[in-house]
Amino acid sequence: MKKSLFPSLRWSSLLMALLLGAAACKKEETAATPVTPTPTAPTPTPTAFDINNITDTYANVAALGASTQWGPYNVHDPAVIKDDDGYYYMYSTDVGYGISDAALTPGLQMRRSKDLVQWEFVGWALKGLPPLGVAYITQRGAVPNKLLWAPYVLKVGSEYRLYYSLASNLFKVSTIGLATASSPTGPWTEKGLVVTTDNSSADITNGIDPTVIVDQQGQHRMYYGSAFDGIHMVKLDAATGLNAVTGDRGPRVAQRGFTGTAINGNIEGPEIIYNKEQGKYYLFLSYDWLQTKYNVRVGRSDSPQGPFLDFKGRDINLVEDHGPMILAPYQFEGHSGWQGTGHCGVFSDGNGQYFMAHQGRPGIDSYYMDLHVRKIFWTPSGWPVVSPERYAGEDNSPVAQADLAGTWEQITLNYIVIPGYGNEQLTPNFQYSTALTLAADGTFGGATTGTWTYAAPWLTLRFGNGTSAPVYVQKGRDWENKKATVVFTGLDTNGTAIWGKKK
Repeated sequence: MKKSLFPSLRWSSLLMALLLGAAACKKEETAATPVTPTPTAPTPTPTAFDINNITDTYANVAALGASTQWGPYNVHDPAVIKDDDGYYYMYSTDVGYGISDAALTPGLQMRRSKDLVQWEFVGWALKGLPPLGVAYITQRGAVPNKLLWAPYVLKVGSEYRLYYSLASNLFKVSTIGLATASSPTGPWTEKGLVVTTDNSSADITNGIDPTVIVDQQGQHRMYYGSAFDGIHMVKLDAATGLNAVTGDRGPRVAQRGFTGTAINGNIEGPEIIYNKEQGKYYLFLSYDWLQTKYNVRVGRSDSPQGPFLDFKGRDINLVEDHGPMILAPYQFEGHSGWQGTGHCGVFSDGNGQYFMAHQGRPGIDSYYMDLHVRKIFWTPSGWPVVSPERYAGEDNSPVAQADLAGTWEQITLNYIVIPGYGNEQLTPNFQYSTALTLAADGTFGGATTGTWTYAAPWLTLRFGNGTSAPVYVQKGRDWENKKATVVFTGLDTNGTAIWGKKK
């Protein structure tokens, strides 16, 4: 259920797409007779990367003509893969701050990074709407959007498979298609349509937002969907990457709850991984409206078919909302906050460290879309939690107990149900930081009181109300104040995420 998001500019349903400007080719001039060369200034040395130059807003480089400077900017719905060349490659919805439909040409944005901090914009994949996707939509009397949304990428053998989402002016008339390449930056060749949906029935989800896994038995599976009838799963043909059964939409594996007859909000953007150490499949989901209350939930299962269970052991396919919620709009002191923190991509560095990439929209102007990459840690009970601060290259070396005592900011990721979509969910429902002081004697005070113990890397907070929370302590960067700090993240005994940042 996509609504207009940018005042005075028309967005095609959900998001804006961008125009890939034609690159001008400058020819070398030659002269009939020798001439004295004109002295030229030396080529300026590129400015060294400085993490402090990453800003929340980026109007000065938002335009198409500045796309080489986009780096972490104009990122929405990221999918990330680490390649054999040592680069992480990111693919994302083609969208840009302040760029009107009149300036757009469809594509999928591509970036790469060696360290997940400094990102290089490397152009667009799928320039122009994929013909097979267009044909499916137009044959059903709809007009395809001028945007490609929510890609997913994986490598099978030597082939890169890039899945795209194409929707239309009619709800649920959508398709997920596949393009392939022999290089992570293309060129890409459209191979076929994987999932197609229409508006013929109330119980059909919107066929967008794919994620794919090769399960432990070698079966390729796609999970997809947005709003309406929740998240579905289909089997793929491993050899082609297309649907194993043409036209199959697969069973539903996750859905939302209702308040009366009103759905509690959107459910979309699935991401599936298998964690070998935990021995489980984890299905990450985004709840609510993308510009405001967007948040990330997770369910887990012993089987890729499900059922995926929530923190309470309940099937996430039941008609109710599920937790744990591990990422949501938040605000630390001295900052406008981050909202729209959803549609995540989850990936590994190949050595067991998992990361989550997602968009973040600054509270000062929620039309900006910034890339956030966060470390993922796993609780003693096997649930993923994310760092309260973006990754900045910090290592995982233990934090000494002596470094814990002092003043902190604590955020508890509580949640208010606001049924509906963009027209109803106008507030980001920020979770604000509160004061926390860890005393050297093992007590803490501030907005809450209790006692604490530490066995690196786990700090256990025991609250006065009887709940407790084992939280993972980690070095981190205080992005709000541009300095190094210590952070923690975890879940309390109720499955509520608890974050901390030392001041």
